[in-house]
Parts: sequence; structure tokens; C-alpha cells
Amino acid sequence: MTCRGFADETASESPAPGGGSISAYLGALGAALAAMVANLSSHKAGWDERWEEFSDWAVKAQQIKDDLLALVDEDTAAFNRVMDAFGLAKGTEEEKAARSAAIQEATKYATEVPFRTMQRAFDSFEVIKAMAEQGNPNSVSDAGVGALCARSAVMGAYLNVKINAAGLKERAFANDIIARGAEIERRAIEAESEIMSIVNGKIG
Repeated sequence: MTCRGFADETASESPAPGGGSISAYLGALGAALAAMVANLSSHKAGWDERWEEFSDWAVKAQQIKDDLLALVDEDTAAFNRVMDAFGLAKGTEEEKAARSAAIQEATKYATEVPFRTMQRAFDSFEVIKAMAEQGNPNSVSDAGVGALCARSAVMGAYLNVKINAAGLKERAFANDIIARGAEIERRAIEAESEIMSIVNGKIG
């Protein structure tokens, strides 16, 4: 899809792509900005000896971006799997039991996918911070926007973790993933604040 096509599809009455996919896409955009700053820095005049350093950062950011783009589609697929499970037959006791098990399995998967989005989006902060501190100063605002995207990706994905975990009967798993998600969210907010302080300090 084009950017417009994806936005139009999101705006339609179709329930997916929804917040989970958008969170992953925000994360991909944040990582893409980090890669852009790294690439611009690697070609900055007078920084020839730092080409390999910035190229390594760019490769790392590109990998995170690609993983998050895959999670855009995986989140939509996870939602569709839940809907398919709810659509299963429930005429007999056996069908009811099979349907209930399928719903639980699909819901667990739909909880794990945004959690992976949280983890991968959080990974981008390392690159974004390095670019804010060491990258081309003319692109420091781009690093700042990347940090905002990464934080929003983490926080948005966490909302999806929590709402899906609420429907799980396996409470030990649900409570654990919610607790781990809360820690990632806390660290993401902290990282974004630190990076924005660096960015605003350089902008003046």
C-alpha cells in the first residue's frame, strides 16, 4: 500500500489495521528517521573517517525498521485470527470447547505480537540517542521526531497488550506480560525524555 492507501484503509470501517498496526508503523518511522540521520552523517563533509561508524548504526536502524514493518501486518493478522476464532461454530458442547480454546490461543498470540512491537521499538532508542548525540547536527530535529515516534510506538503497543491480556484465562501469563510491558513503557518514556533534552539543547 501507499502511505495514503494505508491511512485510508485505517480510516475505513474495517477494524484492522488498527492501533496495534499503527503503533508498529510509528516505530518503523522512528527507526527510519534514525537510519536517515546515520546515513546523512556517514556522508557529511569532513567526517570521512566516521563513515563505517555511522554505516553500522544505519544498518542496525534499518533492521529494526524492517522488523517493525513486518509487525504492522502481523498485528492485523493476529486480530483477524481472533475474529476467525469468534466465528467458529458453537452448536455442540464439543464445538463450544474448541471455539473457546481457539479464542484463547488467538488472544494470547494477539497479546504477544504488540509486546514484540514494544520490544523492537524500544531497541531503536539506542540508535536514536546516538544520532542525537553524535550525528549530523543539522539533522538533530529528525532524531527528536524519531524518539517521539518510538515512544508512541511503545505506549500504543502496550495499550494493545493490556486490552488483549484482559481476555486471557491464563492469568499468570497475562500478569507477567503486563508487568514486563509496564517496565518497557517506563524505560521508553525515560529514554524519550533524555533524547528530547539532548535535541532541544542542541537546537537552543
